[in-house]
Amino acid sequence: MEKERKVEKKKMKKGILRMIIVLSVIAAVIIFSVIFGVVPSLSVTPFGVFINNTVGKFFNVANIFVNNTMALIETLVIVFFIWALNEIIKYLTKFLIKKFRSKSTLWIIIRSIIKYGSVIAGVFLILSAWGVQTPTLLAGAGILGLALSFGAQSLIEDVIAGLFIIFEKQFQVGDIIQAHGFRGKVTEIGVRTTTLEDVNGDVLIINNSDLRQTINTSANLSPAICDISIAYDEDIERVEKIILANIEDIKKRIPDIVEGPFYRGVQSLSESSIVIRMYARTDELKKYQVTRDLNKEMKLLFDRNGIQIPFNQIVVHYEDKKE
Repeated sequence: MEKERKVEKKKMKKGILRMIIVLSVIAAVIIFSVIFGVVPSLSVTPFGVFINNTVGKFFNVANIFVNNTMALIETLVIVFFIWALNEIIKYLTKFLIKKFRSKSTLWIIIRSIIKYGSVIAGVFLILSAWGVQTPTLLAGAGILGLALSFGAQSLIEDVIAGLFIIFEKQFQVGDIIQAHGFRGKVTEIGVRTTTLEDVNGDVLIINNSDLRQTINTSANLSPAICDISIAYDEDIERVEKIILANIEDIKKRIPDIVEGPFYRGVQSLSESSIVIRMYARTDELKKYQVTRDLNKEMKLLFDRNGIQIPFNQIVVHYEDKKE
């Protein structure tokens, strides 16, 4: 393993060294062509003429700046305007998402549409500034788009499916959904993909068209269930009275409970205990913590009232055979 790592490191170093050499040569050629093209005394020398007639034709940066000053200025202005517009939209959508969380998905989609639309418009404006006939380009782009639409059917399906997800409100950013065996929180709904993140921090990016069967566990309140055992020796009626008398106190100690808690009765009769059930409803993101809190409160309640929680026991009968 160590030898393989050393070999990989050597290969990486050689690759980096080659890249540095190539970039240095290219930079040197560009600098030479610029210097010999700008300085008149050098451009008339044999070496200067050679540079200008060879690589200077490709890297004559000085002539580009001199002959296309207005086009370069327009390009910079367009790029700055698009960048500023996207930054403003980004901060505006963040503000709207915080203020109107129920419509956060819509703001994200609007931001994506503006971002892609502004970039496409900026490209056409820059090409127009450099003298390209944009009407002809648009006509060609229409024909190209028609040709690509036949080969990009999955992309079109993703976009259409994403729009249906948003307008039908199948799920929103912040909801917990299950899709393709993955359960996680929806962190982003894009034009083409949807991003999920589970409790371990793993991220799943899935195409919108693949979200054909999903379970939205955030659509309604989720159950938090506490099954706790008591000994067969306990008086079940006494235990029930104690639980019902302390239900309001349990709810006050667990503020995340939205509905309940409720005492559901005897869940099962197991081999060594009677299993009773407590039931509450809460938000999907909080149900596991509410379950833990219910377990804790029931244990403390039983300890205060001397209610025994049994544990598995094995009774061994020993037969003493006398000779």
